[in-house]
Amino acid sequence: MVRITTDNFDIRQICDSGQCFRMEQQNADTYSVIASGRYLEIEQNSDAVIFSCGEEEFEAFWKRYFDLEQDYGAYIENVNPNDRYLVNAIEFGSGIRILRQDLWEMIVSFLISQQNNIVRIRRCIRNICEQYGEERKNFRGMRYYTFPEPEALAFLTEDALKACNLGYRSKYVVRAARSIADGETDLAGVRKMKYKDAKAELLKLYGVGEKVADCICLFGLHHLEAFPVDTHILQALEKHYKRGFPKRRYKGYEGVMQQYVFYWELRGEMEIR
Repeated sequence: MVRITTDNFDIRQICDSGQCFRMEQQNADTYSVIASGRYLEIEQNSDAVIFSCGEEEFEAFWKRYFDLEQDYGAYIENVNPNDRYLVNAIEFGSGIRILRQDLWEMIVSFLISQQNNIVRIRRCIRNICEQYGEERKNFRGMRYYTFPEPEALAFLTEDALKACNLGYRSKYVVRAARSIADGETDLAGVRKMKYKDAKAELLKLYGVGEKVADCICLFGLHHLEAFPVDTHILQALEKHYKRGFPKRRYKGYEGVMQQYVFYWELRGEMEIR
């Protein structure tokens, strides 16, 4: 078990922020997450956080995964105090951090996310993992499943994943898996690219558009300059930023601001009511 005290970290907000689909609430204070074949439980009370792993695993993997070495307070301090909308959004979601997730998993996750909601996306991914991932046991002796590698999906027919509730998105995922398994798309190479080059490469994948590519760049490559625009962000831009979001002020971490806005639009008004 690893215990830390940290600012600007709220596991509930991270879970609900729409960037990770294999994180679930277990009880009032505890959440679980499966990432890169690992299983973790996180318990949080105020700024005290307990991770259910050993020190070595925490240092080697989870600290980076949760971006714990980054000072998110520095991002927050630079917000324009006259931008009351963004100030409110940040106050509401100040515990969000941009997770450092697996690139392949993010490609699949955000291909599935199109015209979909978080609950259904999680269900689709759970189905894929149970059907095509590897079965493992967590420290409680309970079964969980790894995220399947591209090779595990590349041999499928294009409609095969409809059985996992993907609908028309099945062909997007299968074709992406084939492209990677065949070497047409080099994920190792994409990981080394700068944001614009990585986005251009991702856009070559069947079914990947601007929004999906930016989501993959932000959550799968940690390109914090990516600023995905979905219906929630578009709604915020139309209401509060008719001249466009002030990206120049937040250059290099526009994606962090995007997450505050997204979470506010997704959860803020609902929870205030």
